[in-house]
Amino acid sequence: MKISTRGRYALRFMIDLAQHDSSSYIALKDVSKRQNISIKYLEQITSLLSKFGILLSVRGPTGGYKLAKKPEDYTVGEILRITEGDLAPVACLAAQDNQCPRQDICPTLDFWEGFNKVINEYLDSKTLEDLVNSITKTEDVDYCI
Repeated sequence: MKISTRGRYALRFMIDLAQHDSSSYIALKDVSKRQNISIKYLEQITSLLSKFGILLSVRGPTGGYKLAKKPEDYTVGEILRITEGDLAPVACLAAQDNQCPRQDICPTLDFWEGFNKVINEYLDSKTLEDLVNSITKTEDVDYCI
């Protein structure tokens, strides 16, 4: 499993909105400058996130985007599943019901199921707020000598 640019940029975009949340809408051009992501790419990401109700948007000169919920109410897994699709490490685990004809005799199925569980539990245990806080902690470090 490899997270694409779209998934990584979606996380950066959501973190940026959470960091700059002032209850007003944030212009895409501002996020684009801060994150060094093209507006065109951000438009694709915001379209997808808006479709799933993750973002609120307003058009016009004072328009932009803001989070639909509090940062602690988003999980990294939720954001990545929207942008990446299923995160299963192997195709047979991508569907709700494993349709693999070898599932009863597969010597590696238990391994893949365990790996899939670990990935999803980890991603679902981390919130957008956790990521924002980890950035804040590293920015607060004072290296005086």
